Amino acid sequence: MTLDLDGARERFEDSTDFTVGLEEEFAILDPETLELAHRYEDVKAACDEDEVLTEAAAGELIASEIEIRSGRGETFGAAVAAQQERRDRLFALVDSMGLALGAMGTHPWAYYLDQRIIDTPHYNRLREELGYVAQRNNTWSLHVHVGVRGADRAIAVCDRLRELLPALLAASANSPFLDRRDSGLASVRSEIFTRTFPRCGVPSPFVDWSTYASFIELLQRTDSVVESTQLWWSVRPHHSFGTVEVRICDAQTRGEEATALAGLIVACVAQTAIDLDERGVEGWQPLADREVEENLWRAIRYGSGGKMIDFRAGEEVETRVVFERLLAWTEPARASLGIEVPLPERNGAERARAAFAEGASLEDVYRASVAETAATYARAADPADSI
Repeated sequence: MTLDLDGARERFEDSTDFTVGLEEEFAILDPETLELAHRYEDVKAACDEDEVLTEAAAGELIASEIEIRSGRGETFGAAVAAQQERRDRLFALVDSMGLALGAMGTHPWAYYLDQRIIDTPHYNRLREELGYVAQRNNTWSLHVHVGVRGADRAIAVCDRLRELLPALLAASANSPFLDRRDSGLASVRSEIFTRTFPRCGVPSPFVDWSTYASFIELLQRTDSVVESTQLWWSVRPHHSFGTVEVRICDAQTRGEEATALAGLIVACVAQTAIDLDERGVEGWQPLADREVEENLWRAIRYGSGGKMIDFRAGEEVETRVVFERLLAWTEPARASLGIEVPLPERNGAERARAAFAEGASLEDVYRASVAETAATYARAADPADSI
């Protein structure tokens, strides 16, 4: 949490390659009206009575949100198994409280001025520093941590992942609705969070840890940041865990799609590190910020149904072809780590928008989404458990 950069570097030097941590954010809802329920403190208090959730459940700025974290898994499979137990426990607990959970990048009609920010020193400081930006951020996402050994190596991985972020966002796009209307975007969440928070979006390449640390030290000296959690970039080295954290993706309506997307992210990080080990950085040039931004906008606007620019080839490519290339490129890492990535034919934004276009109301679309989330994130209780 703090800006102990020497300690952070040591954690990367001691880190283990390709450990995995998963973080999933959910909206807390009234199951009848589907309005956001500002019940974080009540849900967290109940979680604290559960031996697993007491460490796994956390808040994220607003009182209508709950996050669960898998903790460190030595493998992707171990992290998925740990997260599944946490999903099961959280959904059962929330149901027992007469509440429901939603998993889209935005709520289709919740008014941001009605949101209540959690009353903690950390979030009160953010409210004071960020004003409107903090108040506006009623969004939900998926974050994935991957262990990367070596501080310079972790920075090099982050640098290379920059150009993959638009494709990962496009695959995850699941927030087409806001303010009771179709936003015209596949991921309006990205416009709310990624485009408005400071030190957010896609960072410029840092090249090595020394350059990165010098910039962070400057931010600290000039009172821009006081802790590492104020570095909200869409890919970042996590100081406390010695991981590369990818933060670009919308929350996923279906549990299996969240798992598949997390698997693709892990594979991208691992394959990037493997390529660096085998071929180094010789001859590789990062895409310019403006080039990454161009593809990021295409991901925000069109999701998986659009096109991206292959800047090295100087041509447009169907975004689904980009996904196919990602899967082909990461095949060695996925085979080594036992990761399968069954990406759906249509992502969450496409399915929701299709239902809306066919005449379903926003309320109907969101209610179906909440039902899908309950059915796919939590396993049905085994009757044998009650015997």
